[in-house]
Amino acid sequence: MKKAIETLKNIWSIEDLRKRILITILFVAIYRFGSNVVLPGIDPGMLKSMHEQTSSGLLALLDMFSGGAFSNASIFALGIMPYISASIVIQLLSIAVPYFQKLQREGESGRRKMNQYTRYLTIAILLVQGPSYLLNLKMTAGTTSLNASLDWTSFMFISTIVLAAGSMFILWLGERITDKGIGNGISFIILVGIIARLPMSFVQEFISRIGEAGGGPVLFLVELVFLLFVIAAAIMLVQGTRKIPVQYAKRVVGSKQYGGARQYIPLKVNAAGVMPIIFAQAIMFIPITLIGFSSDPNNMGSFVRAMTDHTSFWYNFVFAVMIILFTYFYTAVTINPTQMAEDMKRNNGFIPGIKPGKSTAEFIDVIMSRITLPGSIFLALIAIMPAFAGLFGVQDGFAQFFGGTSLLILVGVILDTLQQIESHLLMRHYDGLLSSGRIKGRSGNVSAY
Repeated sequence: MKKAIETLKNIWSIEDLRKRILITILFVAIYRFGSNVVLPGIDPGMLKSMHEQTSSGLLALLDMFSGGAFSNASIFALGIMPYISASIVIQLLSIAVPYFQKLQREGESGRRKMNQYTRYLTIAILLVQGPSYLLNLKMTAGTTSLNASLDWTSFMFISTIVLAAGSMFILWLGERITDKGIGNGISFIILVGIIARLPMSFVQEFISRIGEAGGGPVLFLVELVFLLFVIAAAIMLVQGTRKIPVQYAKRVVGSKQYGGARQYIPLKVNAAGVMPIIFAQAIMFIPITLIGFSSDPNNMGSFVRAMTDHTSFWYNFVFAVMIILFTYFYTAVTINPTQMAEDMKRNNGFIPGIKPGKSTAEFIDVIMSRITLPGSIFLALIAIMPAFAGLFGVQDGFAQFFGGTSLLILVGVILDTLQQIESHLLMRHYDGLLSSGRIKGRSGNVSAY
């Protein structure tokens, strides 16, 4: 306790860090306030059926990502997921289309251009998802939820613009958190929505277990122990590394002998972090959009219906496969073995037993492939864990924290944020957050040189 109080005092004494934390809290408060601002013309008292629809299933997960804005028919109802979807498309184009490959090689100017295209595509996606959401709202809550003086066509046109503007404003808030606050703003926005649902889900699960006869409280304790085990596994997945030794040669003046210190390249078991699971989840939300445009959801194909049931076999199978593929894709985008080999050669470094240059790049690529496969499979298993929790009677809302997108984002973003705070402390010669060593997050340099 004394260590924690001293650490908080140190954090508060650093002016830049204190300012960043306060700015982050301010932007989060604005986001939470907007999540409860209902679309103009909607009667909040008539949204009971909407809350029931999002209490379970895939819509519950979508509502969690939006921090409850989806079920509240809020101006932020579409959340940040359209931007994530647009980012997926642009990154795929950067592999397949020469023009986008050229932009990637242009450095900062190319990155700004790609960000601009991502925003344009986000707006296009919002203009599709907005009407889909409103049609679903009409079928679920009925026209009685609208002000009697409003025309449905005019309401849909105006509300689509409001929803698109709300999502773009969330994107702006996320960027401001990244620039002026603490942590990755986009991930932090998603984190806030997840945390907002945790207390209610915990209480509901506790009440349901206490009311059961025949050992309900004991089962609840077993659930908590298993939850802690899954959290520990998620932390190990985020922090796990494989170290490659690198010898640095420095020529001694007046001698032909070489000597230098040995360092290590820490290659992460899961170098992609939580991005593969966010990307895969964004794509898994597409069937919900298609059903929103359907006049009779019951007549949709069996495969589409299975893709909207997060407990079905096909949903979890497709979800797991996509996570594995996106893990390899995102690792290839973020880690360039050829560049790492060139940097080592330029700095007189080499891997013992491996020739510098092309052989080093091939060696690093083989190592990355070997450690990425088990990492991606482990990531996929944790992602589909909520479906197994549901089979054992855990309530749907609380089951989302037994792994899945929610837990991995929660663990990854919190570790990254704590790592940034610790970096500020260490730069000013204060002790870190942990006495046992430094916090390792998802981000950070993949090389030691």
